[in-house]
Amino acid sequence: MASEATGVSGLAERYARALFELADDGRSLDQVAGDLKSLGRMLAESAELRRVIRSPVIGRDAQGRAIAALAEKAQLSQLTRNFLGLLARNRRFFALPEMITAFLANLAERRGEVTAVVTSAAPLTAAQSAALAEALRKSAGAKLAIDSRVDPSLLGGIIVRIGSRMIDASLKSKLARLRLALKGV
Repeated sequence: MASEATGVSGLAERYARALFELADDGRSLDQVAGDLKSLGRMLAESAELRRVIRSPVIGRDAQGRAIAALAEKAQLSQLTRNFLGLLARNRRFFALPEMITAFLANLAERRGEVTAVVTSAAPLTAAQSAALAEALRKSAGAKLAIDSRVDPSLLGGIIVRIGSRMIDASLKSKLARLRLALKGV
């Protein structure tokens, strides 16, 4: 199982690096990053799209047509469309989420940004996001990119991960700590 994850990670890194270099050469890093963020949101929101990219039953031609139609409707750049076509021909769509993550990590590294993954029980308002971003920038002491996620199982509060540091202020973890304290463990 671990070797499979390593294989997918390595594959995703190679494809992401190649796309990054092409986008850098074409001076379209921001455009491709926007396309990939948009694709990432679509994948997160659509179980059907996730099924299309992961299913071994769906042939490469059908996958290619489906993704090409999606790319056109989403008005993705030509470089991103070509990249998606390559993934379809090579049957590599299963690693697309990891490729998106790797590309955005390469871009953040190039820009000297640190990425903070903020998981909240409910979507943050614009004011909450701005206040949190400002506090995290002061704490990190560097440029900061925020990756916001929603996990209703937290019940309330947030979890912030910056690199290897994690701040867990979720109600779920507080209740778990209280449960352990009451057990006397």
